[in-house]
Amino acid sequence: MSDYGGNDADDRGADFGEGEENDENLIEEEQYVEDYDADAQMADADGAAGDGAPTTNGHAPDSTDYQQNVVVGGDGGPKPEDLNTVRGVKNKRIPGEKRTTTPYMTKYERARVLGTRALQISLNAPVLVDVEGETDPLAIAIKELREKKIPLVVRRYLPDGWYEDWTCEELII
Repeated sequence: MSDYGGNDADDRGADFGEGEENDENLIEEEQYVEDYDADAQMADADGAAGDGAPTTNGHAPDSTDYQQNVVVGGDGGPKPEDLNTVRGVKNKRIPGEKRTTTPYMTKYERARVLGTRALQISLNAPVLVDVEGETDPLAIAIKELREKKIPLVVRRYLPDGWYEDWTCEELII
């Protein structure tokens, strides 16, 4: 007996419902045509406008109802500077004199800075220290970090969404 219900190899392609016509399983297109008049009848039953248009508080909507699809809470909603925009991100920067994090470079920041700078050097970025015959980009990046010549900025994000920027010259290695 085969997995398909038949006893021999000839029945492998047979359907489970033998003797069924495939045309009966098809869905007619008319069954999926939406009846928009039913929507209008439901609106009439609710006491709204009879043209089938959605209503707002018993009156027909005007063009301004569709321009803002925002529900505003009691506090007036988010302000434009709080949204994910360039202005909103720049407003979350903590000034240099009010930074609270430690001035020490973490091992993760060191690895990221060295990797980024080594990649830049390998892609023919100008080297800012005397290479003295060195060809390894990572060794050159380490030398630049030791001499505090790396032109990168470390951005530390804080849990509240604000961030601090530290230059590599300011951080203690």
